[in-house]
Formats: sequence, C-alpha cells, structure tokens
Amino acid sequence: MPPRKTIASKPRAKARAQSATPRSAPPNRRPRRQSASVINIQRNARDKLAGKRFEKLVALQARLRAPNGCPWDREQTHESLRKFLIEETYEVLDAMETGDAREFSGELGDLLLQVIFHSILAEEAGKFTINDVIESVHTKMVRRHPHVFGNTKAANSAEVLKNWEQIKASERAEAHVGKKSEAHSEDIAASILAGVPRSLPAVLEAYQLTRRASRVGFDWDDLAGILDKLDEEKRELQSLVAADTRDLGATGKRAAGARLEEEVGDLIFAGVNIARFLGIDPEIALKKANRKFKERFHFMEAAAVSEGKEFANLSRERKEELWNSAKLAEQKKSLTTKRAIEVGNAR
Repeated sequence: MPPRKTIASKPRAKARAQSATPRSAPPNRRPRRQSASVINIQRNARDKLAGKRFEKLVALQARLRAPNGCPWDREQTHESLRKFLIEETYEVLDAMETGDAREFSGELGDLLLQVIFHSILAEEAGKFTINDVIESVHTKMVRRHPHVFGNTKAANSAEVLKNWEQIKASERAEAHVGKKSEAHSEDIAASILAGVPRSLPAVLEAYQLTRRASRVGFDWDDLAGILDKLDEEKRELQSLVAADTRDLGATGKRAAGARLEEEVGDLIFAGVNIARFLGIDPEIALKKANRKFKERFHFMEAAAVSEGKEFANLSRERKEELWNSAKLAEQKKSLTTKRAIEVGNAR
C-alpha cells in the first residue's frame, strides 16, 4: 500500500455519522476536567475557519478507517504508526530549518494527521476521543498559565518556566496519590525530574533532565563554569586512556572498561549541558552535525570516483583536501538555497 503521505492526499469523503457528530463517552473514558471551562477566550474568523477544517480532517480520517475505507488505514495500530510519528516530527524540523513556509506548513499538517489517526484508533477501542485530546491540552494550558488566567505574577520567562515546572510536579504528585508504585515513592513521583521518560534517547534525556533542574535554580552561573567542567571530564578521560591495564586480570579489565564508559558518559553529559545552557537543543544540533558529516563524506567519495580512485586508498593529506573542498561546496550551496527561498517567499 502507498505510504501515509499518499493516503493523506486522497479525496475527502463523507465520514460515518457517528464519527462526525458528538456521541456519548465510552464507559471507561477518563472524566474531563472542567477547570478551564470558565475561561473566556475570544475567537476570531481564523479560529472558526480552522475549527471547520479540523472537523473535516477528523471526519476524513474516520472515513478511511471505516468499512469500505482504505485497507492500509484499517490495518494500522498504535504500534505500527509509531515510526510515522517519529518520522513526521523530524520532517517538521527539517522543513523548519529550510525556511520554506509552504513545506513547513505541509509537514505540520502531516504531523497533525498522526495525532488525529491515533485519536481515531483510541476512540474505536473505547479509550478516548479527539475531543478529549483537545480538552486535555486546553485545560492543561490554562492551568499552567496562572499568570495569564489567574492571579499569579510572572515578571519574565524564567519565572514562567519555574512556575510551569512546579505546577507539573504538583500534577504528578496528585496523579500519584492512591496508586501503588513498585519502584518509586511519592517523593520521587513529585520530583521535578519525574516526568522525563526513561525511553528517550540518551542525549535528549540528558537535555530534559538538566533543563528541568535549571528551571528551579539548579544551574551553572555562566558558560565558563560548564566549559571548565568539560575540561575536567576530558582530563579524567585522558588519564584513564593513558593508564596501563596490561597487567590487570579479567575482572580488573572489566572494571576499567566500565570506568571508561562512565567517563565518556560524563563528557557527553557536559557537552549536552553546554548546548542546553546556550538555548540549543542538543538532539537537533547533533542531527544537523550528523547530516553535515554525511553530506561532506558523500562529496569526498564522489570526488575520489571522479579521479578514478577509491576513497579508502587516498592518502590522509588528499582526504583532508577533499574535506576542505566539501566544506566550501557546502557553503556555496547554502548561500544559493537561502537566496532562492528568499525570492520564493517574496512572491
């Protein structure tokens, strides 16, 4: 079957009546919060138009899942869609980087479709509906912005973030009450760090941990302090690498390897902290560095082929020359692309 993007572009069809109209809540659906219902937020023509188009998109996806709908869509589960959710997220980031407004808008649409798709699956299983998803985030945003919708004061963004983390910690503690925990006490459940998923990639997890800690005042005073920490971790790693382990037994070598792994982790953690302190997402920064390295390496391989040689057989000096040529070509390409986008957006 065609990939999800082809499916998203199919002609719209009338959805099942029960999917396009309100219906009673499934028996095991969690109760809605009512705290945000008293908030009066003015809606303009843009909001109303977006609401109508959103309804049509939800109905469209429900139709694709309905009997006589799309066979591919009907086969999907939460598990099978996971890779698409991740893929779409990174495509949004790529489009954001290019600066192409149309591409950015389109990729955000693809990501929105994934949210709707998962909600339709959950509704079919009697768990929750897209309405619950929207109500949940609406209520959450009102609750976490007491400086806008309540009496709390926040003079700057730092105070906003501090309040935000404290509110989240309070929510986690409240949710934990009455639940049995095998490995965590109520104190841990209420921790500022408790909401960071352990399933996150290590770099992103380190970023989230240090970011949350910084929001409640546990942070370096300046960048120089973190750079000093980086130097310290580097020296410790160099010391371990230089140590003579030839006379160690099997147990000693395993311990030395574990210590080496620990120090490498500390060094990477310090690098993540530097990125976070500078307001840079290390996961995105590393993704860009990976892509840049890949493109430069492909350039070098192609250059070697054009010379009738294999890249692996080139001298170290020639490889360095090709690397520098790749950097120059990259800079020229970036400048050309930037100009083309500026012209396109001006039209």
